[in-house]
This record gives sequence, structure tokens and C-alpha cells, in this order.
Amino acid sequence: MTEDLTNLSFEDALAELEAIVRQLEVGQLRLEDAITAYERGAALRQYCQKKLDEAEARVQAIVQRADGTLDAKPMD
Repeated sequence: MTEDLTNLSFEDALAELEAIVRQLEVGQLRLEDAITAYERGAALRQYCQKKLDEAEARVQAIVQRADGTLDAKPMD
């Protein structure tokens, strides 16, 4: 459960987060396992949010020129 998050794609991290949520919703985990799963889930949520923020910044950096072509403006 302590796999380095930087090795995960956004999609893999989200799938793992969804699986953890399902496990916690069922309520069948032992207390210590539930706490560990919750901690992992919190880290995955933060990682996914960071990836979404980065993607949004990249999309916002794309601008349309007057002639209709697209260009990327430098990100600060």
C-alpha cells in the first residue's frame, strides 16, 4: 500500500482510490486496515487533484490566434 505515487498514472491512481472507497463503504476492514486504507486514499486523492490541476493549467495555456490556429502560451 505504500507504493510511490509518482509511478502511477492518473487513471491508475483514480481506480485505486475508487477501490479503497468501496472497501471503506462496505465496512468489513479491521480498524488498523481501514486507517491504512484511508491514509492511502487521502494521498491518492491529493495526487489525483494535483494531476488534474496540472492538466487544467496545460489546457488553459493553449490559446487561439486570430487566424484560428492554436498556440501554447508559456506557463509561469
